[in-house]
Amino acid sequence: MKATIWHNPACGTSRKALAILEETPGVDVTVVEYLKTPYSEAKLRQLFADAGIAARDALRLRGTDAAERGLDGASEDEIVAAMAANPAYVERPIVETDKGVRLCRPQDRVHEIL
Repeated sequence: MKATIWHNPACGTSRKALAILEETPGVDVTVVEYLKTPYSEAKLRQLFADAGIAARDALRLRGTDAAERGLDGASEDEIVAAMAANPAYVERPIVETDKGVRLCRPQDRVHEIL
C-alpha cells in the first residue's frame, strides 16, 4: 500500500504518525515536508474532500497568526487560499492512502486508512 504524509518534522504528532506508517509492514511511504513543498489549492481541496472535512477543520490556529488575520471566520475559499500561501496554517499531519485521507490528530487516526 502506498501512503503519503504531509509532514512537519518539528511536530511530535507528525513524527509519531510517520513512525506508525514506517513500522507498518507493506506500506510504501512518501514524505512531503509541506513547509518546503507547499500545497496547491487544488490539492488542499482534494485532500479535504477525501477526508470529509472542511478547510476550517484543518486550520491551524495555535502557533500561527491565522486568528489575528481573521481566518477563523473566513470563507472556505479564503481559508484554502491562505493555506496555499502559508502552509503553516494547515494542521498536521495529513495522510493519504488508497483507503482514504485523514487529518491524523491524534496520530492513531492513521490506522483508519491502513
